[in-house]
Amino acid sequence: MFNPQFQKLGDILMHEGVLDQTQLDQALERQKTTKEKLGKLLIRMGMIAEADLVKVYALQLGHPAVYEDDLMKVDGKIINIIPEDFAYENMSLILARSETTIVVAMEDPEDLGTVDAIEKLTTLKVEVVVAGETALQAAIDYHYGKIRQTDEVDAALSSIQVFSGDEDDSALVDLSTESVSEEDAPFVKLVNLILMEAIKERSTDIHVEPQTHVVNVRIRIDGVLQKIMTPPITSLSGLTTRIKILSNLDIAERRLPQDGRMSIKMGDREIDVRVSVLPTVHGEKIVMRLLDKGGFNLDLTTLGLQPVDLITFGRWIRQPYGMIVISGPTGSGKSTTLYASLKEIKTEGTNITTVEDPVEYQMDGISQVQMREKIGLTFSSSLRSILRQDPDILLIGEIRDEETADIAIKFSLTGHLVFSTVHANDAPSTITRLIDIGVPPFLVGSSLNLVMAQRLVRTICKNCKEEYTPSKDELVRLGLEGKKHTYYHGKGCVQCRQTGYRGRSGIFEMLEMRQAIRKLVFENANQEVIREKALEQGMVSLRDAGIRKLMDGVTTFEEVLRSTVEDF
Repeated sequence: MFNPQFQKLGDILMHEGVLDQTQLDQALERQKTTKEKLGKLLIRMGMIAEADLVKVYALQLGHPAVYEDDLMKVDGKIINIIPEDFAYENMSLILARSETTIVVAMEDPEDLGTVDAIEKLTTLKVEVVVAGETALQAAIDYHYGKIRQTDEVDAALSSIQVFSGDEDDSALVDLSTESVSEEDAPFVKLVNLILMEAIKERSTDIHVEPQTHVVNVRIRIDGVLQKIMTPPITSLSGLTTRIKILSNLDIAERRLPQDGRMSIKMGDREIDVRVSVLPTVHGEKIVMRLLDKGGFNLDLTTLGLQPVDLITFGRWIRQPYGMIVISGPTGSGKSTTLYASLKEIKTEGTNITTVEDPVEYQMDGISQVQMREKIGLTFSSSLRSILRQDPDILLIGEIRDEETADIAIKFSLTGHLVFSTVHANDAPSTITRLIDIGVPPFLVGSSLNLVMAQRLVRTICKNCKEEYTPSKDELVRLGLEGKKHTYYHGKGCVQCRQTGYRGRSGIFEMLEMRQAIRKLVFENANQEVIREKALEQGMVSLRDAGIRKLMDGVTTFEEVLRSTVEDF
């Protein structure tokens, strides 16, 4: 008779018809390299579902199984028996209690240390049930999110002020004293809590995404979206209306995209919020971009530049004229690099002017111009006026069109230093992008001093950093197979929200416009030819820059593979 409590996990999975011998052998062979638990490895390889593992794990260990639907139905009044930090740290959730016992869902029922800690914490006997990691994580997020929503609202309301709407910041809405109807009050509190949570977690974006039955609220932390709450779909109308009111948007228009803005004040901090509303099949999706306008406190040494690159970059930004272009997608840290550059070179004897949309950081000692397209204050119109303002150094937030590019390049050719950004994939393609916009190759080649592409990779959380053995596939994909080295990753803890990452660092691809490169640009060579010549002259690609961060123990295989493409 087959007794699962005396069998190995793989044998039980085969007995249940979930797995066959060939699949099990493949997983066991992979496990020799990855050192992962077999169950998690099988899920990652797509051979079993999480529910299959929960069922079989329960059979093997003799504990009841519990699934996501039941985890979400727990009485919120008993959740707080276990503190939130403890629940996240030990992946455990209370399901029920009596006078003498407490039922706790755990991913690993054999974690006797956690069981003992819960018994000491609650003075109750623990009965363990088995839950899947993803389902348990979602349930913990959901239940403790609701608790935070209740407990923190009053404090949040007393600490936030919002300036709504127009560019002149004239309309102040104080959320602690604003008069709202009893019907609207829950949505006022909910929006306020979302903003508070995003600011507290150092988020750059908030996504409010309607689904079939719920509204997913996610915030972007260190470049990656993380879910913070899932209010019911019935709350969508109230949420969108409240955000539209604060952003001075048309609450009656639900068929067309809209863009607005507001500003948040928390004590001495002021955060500019750019709001975008987009109609979807389930309702209006809202994305809010958070820009902290406080004093800029970064410098070139903290961006992540390698020592040799720091010397090179420092040399080019001190040239008397020419053009420096930073390229990369939205959110790759281009503006931060530009401001760190200005901070490095600004002096009392130079006139520095910036033209931006929006002004992301406020810095003393420079003149910053905010674009207002509604009244005709555009990049091109501003630049024409700035030429008469006797500038020495000019920062243009982004080169978007031929007219802006033409003015910027001519400005750099007449004895001025110009900084700007372009959306492009890497440094060589930035050159061809400028030519595609409509700038003649001879002007691009003559004006550019330096092109630098950059990305941001998440850095390993220092609190839970540990040694890690990469898989053969990871080593092969980064060309590190056969190289002996100690690698690291983050185990996951409360400080990093169980992600293993906290903070970000830049990786850079620096293309110096030396004579051979300029000649290729004059000849209108394609980007692959330019790339090949630049690599010959010592340019480090984004992928190689990421591998350097990996070897230094700053980031992980996952981040390098996520942020860069393979060099061919």
